[in-house]
Amino acid sequence: MARTKPTPPATRRYAVIGAGMAGIACARTLMQAGHEVTVFEKSRGAGGRMATRRTEFGSFDHGTQYFTVRDVRFEKALQTAGGQVARWQVNTVRIMDEAGRVVAAAAPGAQAQWVASPGMNALVRHWAQPLPELHLQTLVTHIEADRLSPGRWQLQTEGPGADSQVHAGFDAVMLALPSMQAAALLRASQLLPKVQIQLAKVEVAPCWTLMLAFPQAAGPLGPAWHAARSTHHRIAWLAREASKPGREAIERWTVQASPQWSQRHLEDDEERVKAKLLRAFTEVTGIRAEPGHAQVHRWRYAQTTQALGRSHLWDKRSGIGLCGDWCLGRRVEDAFVSGLELALTAI
Repeated sequence: MARTKPTPPATRRYAVIGAGMAGIACARTLMQAGHEVTVFEKSRGAGGRMATRRTEFGSFDHGTQYFTVRDVRFEKALQTAGGQVARWQVNTVRIMDEAGRVVAAAAPGAQAQWVASPGMNALVRHWAQPLPELHLQTLVTHIEADRLSPGRWQLQTEGPGADSQVHAGFDAVMLALPSMQAAALLRASQLLPKVQIQLAKVEVAPCWTLMLAFPQAAGPLGPAWHAARSTHHRIAWLAREASKPGREAIERWTVQASPQWSQRHLEDDEERVKAKLLRAFTEVTGIRAEPGHAQVHRWRYAQTTQALGRSHLWDKRSGIGLCGDWCLGRRVEDAFVSGLELALTAI
């Protein structure tokens, strides 16, 4: 008797809200399974916190600084990234106090640190390219029942210039957003109150980031190290951008404030934050030259401090799922695994 070929699953339409690592991993997995996927992103490009700021003096990775590779699925996915990923041969130290004294270099044999090239957003944007429908600068404001197709969902959105539009006909909706933004969207849409309670247990700290360029410098300024984890009361991390592969040679630094300091000064004026972080940068590095470029960026949802404790949330009855690094932790691969596993569960 001839063997009957298994019937392929029916094509479904998915909406993915958020084009960071979790959202794109989810969308690609759904698309590769043969489904129709539409991605909505409120920013001007894909990447989320894997972000790169372009300036006349060169680029800054003002969000995620690097990533590690532990999960074999993430490792295999990176093999499809071509030349978008490179190992960062970084000389990292620990700073003991506000006088800039160094405690120790990173331990020998520490896990490899990787970056996307020429900027951290390059990897997510590369993976997003095959997606047929990616709506940028499109904010989803409500999820509601499709008025023309019972059992499906439609999304109310706002585009550039606050233009409103309805996107309809979705069998399922995936929220690849920071936990607080996902909770706010569910609340505004009057959906999944029990899920909202779960999201309230997740804690994510903010981060102020300072970007400095010294175009007048003939070469590297200050310390010999490339990056530092600092115990300064204002600064948690500093990195010399030119030390990363594929970056411009102009002396540039990215400085990230500690979660505690960022929280206390979350609503401060940008100029005040810039001045305080620049002073701390000078204390830690000893660099007293006047920067030719200084800019700050506030991340309201930067670093998970209390994770959900599971890879994703999926409500099969409603067809609504949630994913993000906050489900598992704060690493790039946490976001990837979360998006991947949500998609595999929903297929």
